[in-house]
Amino acid sequence: MRIAFVGKGGSGKTTMSALFSRHLASTGAPVLAIDGDINQHLAEALAPAESAPVTPPPLGPRLHDIKTYLRGTNPRITSTESMIKTTPPGRGSRLLRLLGDDELHARHVVRAGGVPLMATGQFDDSDLGVACYHSKLGAVELYLGHLVDGPGEYVVVDMTAGADAFASGLFTRFDLTFLVAEPTRKGVSVYRQYRDHAREFGIRVAVVGNKVTCEDDLLFLKNQVGDDLLTHLVHSDWVRAAEQGRAAPAGPGAADASDPLSTLEPHNRHALTVLREAVDSHPRDWDRLHRHAVEFHLRNARAWADARTGEDLASQIDPDFAPGPAALLPCP
Repeated sequence: MRIAFVGKGGSGKTTMSALFSRHLASTGAPVLAIDGDINQHLAEALAPAESAPVTPPPLGPRLHDIKTYLRGTNPRITSTESMIKTTPPGRGSRLLRLLGDDELHARHVVRAGGVPLMATGQFDDSDLGVACYHSKLGAVELYLGHLVDGPGEYVVVDMTAGADAFASGLFTRFDLTFLVAEPTRKGVSVYRQYRDHAREFGIRVAVVGNKVTCEDDLLFLKNQVGDDLLTHLVHSDWVRAAEQGRAAPAGPGAADASDPLSTLEPHNRHALTVLREAVDSHPRDWDRLHRHAVEFHLRNARAWADARTGEDLASQIDPDFAPGPAALLPCP
């Protein structure tokens, strides 16, 4: 299952991405965290207290190599240069299994705080003034487009702040999007933008309240968000200590050495369980994912990519390609 964390800058979406990824990993579930935010802080959020963050080799600068690898022997893609971030897989494309034995995972995944992590990467000097961050996010979009993940497997992506995630088709690549909202007017303003855009495409959005300190905070979120409010996290001394690089304070009960979140506040541990239950409650709709992939590929082709490549990129769509696990089966 693929999960995105979005929200206003400073809402705590990176912290939530890290907590949820660590929660999944602590149960033994296969999980991959991806830092898709322009401010690359997920490695730091995943790192144990008093440990230096481990940064993976970024995806963005290797976009050409990633395209070459994923293109495989797909005859509909005439060259790597004609492959764009929305090019959907077809027969002959290289498909990926989560954390599989392939060169893309081998090159770009590191373990951060016990969680496998990939990252888009930051701007470098050659990007300044000439490139937008979505050019780097194209690597994540292609990765998810060619990934065949199964039940009980999780990809958690920390997305860019605000409604900027709608600047590409990446927002349609997820089974569930968690919007992290503080109990303030600014905190819920992004929710309204995201809700309206997501409804147009049938994207599931659930709101996670964060930094709730009292009943008035919770009532505010309920009044502003309604039934979209899934759960909430209370103010956390554990999180504050982790953000400052200190050992987290011990909560009620004995700590479980096998679970790095065992001393997290009980209410917040329960909230993470609620998030996982929400993710697991809806099976993957492969047809919807592929339909959105085709739609946004055609949008990009018409808007700019046909002119840039000098090709009709609609021809890259393979009408006989079967998305999902069936695509991994050998051709008859």
